[in-house]
Amino acid sequence: MSPADRPTGAELLDALEEGRVRVAEPDGEGWRVHAWVKEEILAIFRASPLAVFEAQGASFVDKRELAPRRFGLEDGVRLVPGGSAVRRGAHVARGAVLMPPCYVNVGAWIGAGSMIDSHALVGSCAQIGARVHVSAGAQIGGVLEPVGERPVIVEDDCLVGGNCGLYEGVLVRRGAVLAAGVVLTRSTRVFDLVHERELETAPGEPLEIPAGAVVVPGARAARGDFAREHGLSLGCALIPKYRDDSTRRATAREERLR
Repeated sequence: MSPADRPTGAELLDALEEGRVRVAEPDGEGWRVHAWVKEEILAIFRASPLAVFEAQGASFVDKRELAPRRFGLEDGVRLVPGGSAVRRGAHVARGAVLMPPCYVNVGAWIGAGSMIDSHALVGSCAQIGARVHVSAGAQIGGVLEPVGERPVIVEDDCLVGGNCGLYEGVLVRRGAVLAAGVVLTRSTRVFDLVHERELETAPGEPLEIPAGAVVVPGARAARGDFAREHGLSLGCALIPKYRDDSTRRATAREERLR
């Protein structure tokens, strides 16, 4: 999209909600971040005054241009009552289910058929693919600044377990399964027990979880005499297997819930 054709202000928020524009998108080889979108979102923050919003019997104060979204039957989204909110400028595709209370921030993308469960956060500009289950209590970190940073990306058909945390631009490739309590950042050490390797992250690049990997919390011995004397360890993540038939059965979606 040429600079002259780039939408701004309310037009950009409409385009984000409709999915015509997104903060990051696959380009055939990887993911491309559109820094100009984040720059324009920040400009909306700066230009918008505060306003009072009434919702669910309470009042809230936020930027006027970023009011909570409202959904109708024509949107094909199931937003269950109980305190959830989707901020203006977030895309929620048809067939998505939002359980209470969850929150989806500006610039985020929720793919078709995905479920955002109770007490889960999808942060600003995070990209969640189709048929993803973000389980209860999971935190998908957001990023607006610096504008060139890649947001957290979870590709299609992934399972993000309860109380997981994904931050600092982590990329979870298609079909991966993150067990409950897995926390991933740019500096998290991840050991692939199947291929007997440690995942390598290029300098300045986010951590990438391979397609189909099953990731569980782990620990590794801390170095030094003091650590050995006290039996201390450091957190890490382990890949004990890759997705197979038993994993698919254990993580199968129940379509009747949708």
